[in-house]
Amino acid sequence: MRTNLSHSAKLTSIKDIARVARVSHSTVSRALSNSPLVNQKTAEKIRRIARDSGYRASAVARSLVTRRSHTIGVVVTNIADPFVAGVVSGIEETAEGHGFSVFLANSNAEPEREVRVVRSFEERRVDGIIVTASRVGARYVPLLSNMRVPIVLLNNQHPSQFAHSVMIANIQASLDATRHLIELGHRRIAYLGDRGGHQSETERFTGYRQALEAAGLRLNRRLVTQGDGKPEAAKGAMAHLLALPQPPTAVFCYNDLSALGAIRQIRDSGLHVPGDISVVGFDDLYISQYMDPPLTTVRQPMRQMGCMAMQTLLDIFAEAESGHDIKVPGELIVRASTAPPKEKS
Repeated sequence: MRTNLSHSAKLTSIKDIARVARVSHSTVSRALSNSPLVNQKTAEKIRRIARDSGYRASAVARSLVTRRSHTIGVVVTNIADPFVAGVVSGIEETAEGHGFSVFLANSNAEPEREVRVVRSFEERRVDGIIVTASRVGARYVPLLSNMRVPIVLLNNQHPSQFAHSVMIANIQASLDATRHLIELGHRRIAYLGDRGGHQSETERFTGYRQALEAAGLRLNRRLVTQGDGKPEAAKGAMAHLLALPQPPTAVFCYNDLSALGAIRQIRDSGLHVPGDISVVGFDDLYISQYMDPPLTTVRQPMRQMGCMAMQTLLDIFAEAESGHDIKVPGELIVRASTAPPKEKS
C-alpha cells in the first residue's frame, strides 16, 4: 500500500517524513542510512515516502549524525600530469560509489605547500586524505601524530604508524625494463632519472642497477643523469648523454614524459630511435602508443591504483583489515622504440 502523498508534496526534513510515517526522528534517520536496527518493513516504508516526496538528505545534517563529512581530500603534484588524471579517475569512481565527494588540490610538487594543503583538508574535516607522489616523505610521521587523519600515500612509500601507501613494484618493474634492453644486446645503457629525490625514483634506479649487476655489467656513473620528470629537462639530460665520448646505445627513463623529451633530443641531434638509440619509458600514458615510434614502457595501472587507494581509506573507516603498504605489479609493454644495437657496444 502506497502512502497517500500529493504529487506536488515535498518533504524537506526528517521531521516531515517522521510525521507522515508516524515514527520517531531517529527511526527515520536510521532507515535512510540503511541501519539494520530498523525493521525492514518500516525502513522500506520510510524510504518510499522519502523517494516519492523527492526528499534529499542534507550532507551537513547527515555529518552531524554520523560524525563523518563523507568527503576525501586528494593532493596531486600537477593536475596537468596525465598520470594524475588516471589515478584521480579511479579515486572518484570508488568514492562516488560509496557516497563520498572528492576535494582536489595541487601542491605543485612543493613540500611546504603540500603540508599546507594537507592541513587545510584537516580543517575542512575531511574523513581521509590521499596524496600522490608526496614530496614530504618521512615528515608525515610528526605531522600525522597530531592530525590523526588517515592518509594514503600513492606512488611514494614512506610508511609510518599513521600512513598507508599504494604504489607500483618499482624495483621489479625497472629490473624487467632494463633486462629487456640487455636481452636485445645493449651494454651501454643509460638511466635518465628524476632529481626530485622521491622514493619511486630511488626504487627505479635500484631496479636498473640490479639488472646490470645480474648481467655482469658494471654500473657506469657517467651514464646516470637526472631530469625532473618533464620533457624539457629530459632533453637537457639526454643532450649530456649524447655528448659523452661513448654515448649510450639505450636509455631507460624515469617516466614517459622524460622519454618524450629524450626522443626529441635524439632526433634534434640527427639520430634515430631505435636505430641509433633505444628508449624505454615508465607509466604507459595514453600518448605512449601514439608516439613516433610507439614507446616501449612499463604500464602502471593508474586507475586501479586510484581505486585501491580509495578502498584503503574505506577499509580504515570500516575498521576492516587493510594492507599497510600495497604493491601493484607493473607490466612491460614492448613497442617499436627498442631494438638491438647497430653494433656491439
